[in-house]
Amino acid sequence: MRRLLVAAGAVAAITVAGCGTTATPSLQNAQLSAAEVIQQTAKKADDVNTYAADLVLNVTDAKGGQGGVVQGTMLYQKTPQIASDINLSRVAFNGQNVPGGVRVIVQGDVAYVKLDMLKTLVGATKPWIRLDLKQLGSQAGVNVDQYLAQAQQFDLKTSVALLTASKDVKSVGSEQVGGVDTTHYSGSFPVDEAVKQLPEDQRGRLQGEIANAKDVKFDAWIDAQGLPRKVELNGGKPDAGTFKATAMFKSFNEPVSIKAPAADQVGELPQTLHQPSGTGS
Repeated sequence: MRRLLVAAGAVAAITVAGCGTTATPSLQNAQLSAAEVIQQTAKKADDVNTYAADLVLNVTDAKGGQGGVVQGTMLYQKTPQIASDINLSRVAFNGQNVPGGVRVIVQGDVAYVKLDMLKTLVGATKPWIRLDLKQLGSQAGVNVDQYLAQAQQFDLKTSVALLTASKDVKSVGSEQVGGVDTTHYSGSFPVDEAVKQLPEDQRGRLQGEIANAKDVKFDAWIDAQGLPRKVELNGGKPDAGTFKATAMFKSFNEPVSIKAPAADQVGELPQTLHQPSGTGS
């Protein structure tokens, strides 16, 4: 169960890893190299206030010879406050399905989690559980703090930093993605170097999720505005498990609706799980 929860949430961090990092000087009226395009995409991503994306993650588990799949959607907004709505309609690992999938709505420092199995695991009586992200790290008995933090922290701009670590990115042609003309770029990046592109407080969390991958191959489809329309990541080791993550970005800077669940549908985390480690009977 721990793995199901973490993997379901971590898909948001992995699949959007295609856009955002430090800005570079503008190269107006110049033919940009592939590496410069990725840098310019990062700069463009900084101006994106909202986006909507479809997410897919496929993994293999070398230990059991089985794998899993996560599919869903994501809405994100930067202002007036950071908010996201991650709806993972399909979550299955090693032949086990998560009934009803997983949905996480984050608004500022508050997260709302909808997971049917919480009724069995923690005795939840409402469809949704409200979590204070400021306090979650100190709560014992629940292991969802890691993926909730990722849902809040890994936005479009932050996650593109990974691609800028590539030394071999190149253009491989022109294609349409969702009816939009794009240029297809392909390359790879060493995980150790890519993680260094992130703020220090985020490095350990991401590094833990892709620890099995020494190098990650990627494909990015960038439109005429310099924004990514599709990003694919492939990584891992055959003897330790592999993953393929895909994000299809459907819109940028268009209105999105991210609302908290109705109050009568929301419960609090049971008090038995709020006890600090080492306390209780």
